[in-house]
Amino acid sequence: MNITKENIDELNATLKIKLEQEDYEEKVNKVLKDYRKKAKIDGFRPGNVPMGLVKKMYGKSVLAEEINKILSESITKHIINEKLNILGEPLPSIKEQQTIDWDNQTEFEFAFDIALSPEFELNLTKRDKITYYDIDVAKDLIDKTIESHAKFFGTSEKVEVVEDNEMLKGDIEQVDKDGKIIEGGISKEDVFLSLQIMKDEQIKKTFIGANVNQIIAFNIKKAYPNATEISAMLDIPKEEAEKIDSNFLFTIKEITKFESADINQELFDKVYGEENVKSIEEFRTKIREEIKKDFNEQSNYKLLIDVKDKLVKKTNLALPDEFLKRWLLLSNKELTQEILDKDYSNFQKDLQWQLIKDKIVKAYEIKVTEEDILEEAKKITLLQFRQYGMRNMPEEQLETYAKHFLEKPEDKRKIVDSKLGKKITEFVKETIKVENKELTFDEFNKLFTN
Repeated sequence: MNITKENIDELNATLKIKLEQEDYEEKVNKVLKDYRKKAKIDGFRPGNVPMGLVKKMYGKSVLAEEINKILSESITKHIINEKLNILGEPLPSIKEQQTIDWDNQTEFEFAFDIALSPEFELNLTKRDKITYYDIDVAKDLIDKTIESHAKFFGTSEKVEVVEDNEMLKGDIEQVDKDGKIIEGGISKEDVFLSLQIMKDEQIKKTFIGANVNQIIAFNIKKAYPNATEISAMLDIPKEEAEKIDSNFLFTIKEITKFESADINQELFDKVYGEENVKSIEEFRTKIREEIKKDFNEQSNYKLLIDVKDKLVKKTNLALPDEFLKRWLLLSNKELTQEILDKDYSNFQKDLQWQLIKDKIVKAYEIKVTEEDILEEAKKITLLQFRQYGMRNMPEEQLETYAKHFLEKPEDKRKIVDSKLGKKITEFVKETIKVENKELTFDEFNKLFTN
């Protein structure tokens, strides 16, 4: 066997592989002997089928299969041994490939196109500038967070009279223009009405002051213009809910009043653990620190996006685009030429960034350890539990959940990529000049829409 590489240009090359009979004959004969042992052909006992007949029946397909295996193994081994940094996978050459006569040839020559990763230097200095957007934690954000905590730990109680935004439970029946119940019309027991989300203020006023067992007539479409809400409320198809424009009678059976928790030591303990926060000032400070921490994550994410754009433009890496387009189409059966033409620039940019990241990681020995992965998983796990008000999980329990989260390879891979991105961001922040710019949260969000 002989493998040679012929360079087409700096980014494209062809691997030519010559196979002689001795390279494949032993493997082919071994497979055919195995076929002979197992072959079931009328007129012959198992194991006694003439080898000539076996070769005639299976020889060509076995030869092709074994040669393909040899090619695959040989190309992979050659790429590793020669330390070829390729993009995508080798593809059968369109220009160089010879026609094969499987019946008569004993020597074969194959050609495969390969794409070479571009060589480049990445020189980052303090002359390279980038902006870090420092998001201001406004007073109203702290106020809203306190309000959110108070609502989360609030309580509900049954009352006798509707005062404002209570939740009502009762029976509902459809009526005609004269206020008479429609026979066969829509009716449902134990329907919940939220006065808080009711849109028509005039209808809402008719409920204020009402008590249990009182019957109130109202137009459901005016009260709740959203057909999805009506559909869920009356348990009917959305299409039917869209056509409803009649009055309904609602008989109040229960009135539930929700009260937010008081802003006091009891709330502080529920949010941050007993005696960890002892005053409203400390409560606000703690909330501000948490919001700022979340904002820093978002700022770092934006910085990473900007770093990607900056370094992709700075390096301006040339890629073997024609090869890559061909490889993408062949390796993804669902990909069409139209979609490829539309999205290729994004793929191109992502690949350039991947090459740059690999360069940074290798050159500056940036590593993601198992400890890093576990810590990142713990952060994600804690955020998930916080959504349910569980903010003070024991460290041992948190670690157990985090390890369980990492059992899925895909989830672990995402965490590795995330942590690697953060480490690259920190490296860039130390290497180039970072100029801080303070923004409000709304101004920061507009950066993404722009």
